[in-house]
Amino acid sequence: MQTYYYLVASQRFLLEEEPFEEVLRERTKDYQDKGKEIDFWLVKQPAFLESPEMAQVKQECPQPAAAIISTNPNFITWLKLRLEFVKTGEFQAPSDTIPDPIASLASVS
Repeated sequence: MQTYYYLVASQRFLLEEEPFEEVLRERTKDYQDKGKEIDFWLVKQPAFLESPEMAQVKQECPQPAAAIISTNPNFITWLKLRLEFVKTGEFQAPSDTIPDPIASLASVS
């Protein structure tokens, strides 16, 4: 199992109110320039929030939610320091309750 770190907030906050797309674009470019593999994902309506162990986090986060999920705890800490109105934490996956760490409940349009 792998430890995944997350930052979760309302989709509206992350995707409309914050210049978050720019942050992800800069981070992706930095990784590409350094030849580093991408270790973070933006997930709309993350499925991991449906697991029983995440019930409290889901209850405290305005819905629909969005999450940044990473295997790099330092990246999540950096984001937490940069953004307000977010929750952070970690989980282990794959597991019985979280089979796919970056799964989304959002429908594809």
